[in-house]
Amino acid sequence: MRYAKRGPLRFTSHRDFARAFERALRRAGVPIAFSQGFTPHPKISYASAAPTGVASEAEYLEIGLREPVDPAALRAALDSALSPGLDVLDAVEATGGSLADRIEASRWRIELPEVDPDVLGAAVAAFTAAEEIQVERMTKQGRRTFDARAAVIAIDASASSETPSGAAAVPCAILELVVRQVTPSVRPDDVLSGLRVVADLEPPVTPKVIRLAQGTLTAQGEIVDPLDADRDGAAIGEH
Repeated sequence: MRYAKRGPLRFTSHRDFARAFERALRRAGVPIAFSQGFTPHPKISYASAAPTGVASEAEYLEIGLREPVDPAALRAALDSALSPGLDVLDAVEATGGSLADRIEASRWRIELPEVDPDVLGAAVAAFTAAEEIQVERMTKQGRRTFDARAAVIAIDASASSETPSGAAAVPCAILELVVRQVTPSVRPDDVLSGLRVVADLEPPVTPKVIRLAQGTLTAQGEIVDPLDADRDGAAIGEH
């Protein structure tokens, strides 16, 4: 299944979303399968969830069911049971293979209000020219230093006089990224840290980050929806 986190619901943590999704499964009467053992859990597996505060049009999960269910009806029922802003966009019946194995890269859009597009363009050029850019981030294992450059397959700067949310911001620079899935993962905030390292770029306003796509990566650098491998040719509803 593919779902989106939009608007204020982008601040929903992964744990909170998981709780909301389990409630939606119960409310929609989905015949979810459970694990075996003394503490059975619903069979739900999440693939590369976006960080809290990041909007996304391309979050993925898979569920195990006790019996066949029509994917379009399942999508509609779960979407109705979730709050607006947590939107189930697509569902297909799995035909084999792990969903997580189909997540090779993500495409991101970062809105940078009050950043001059020319300044961002110069910072992107410096980032692209570097062979390695060491950044720091606090992780569960403590503070770690890693290379933010190698995982970035494509990076591009452009200008926008208006953000997609409709809030005027002049100037407003737009950063678009394609980032390969690696360990440790390189997130959009790591790339912003890298721009700070190479060009002293310090956004005056908190950036808005949106994941536009994730999936398998073609030789041309395009990202393919991981659900495409399971489609039978019939389009499943999306809104």
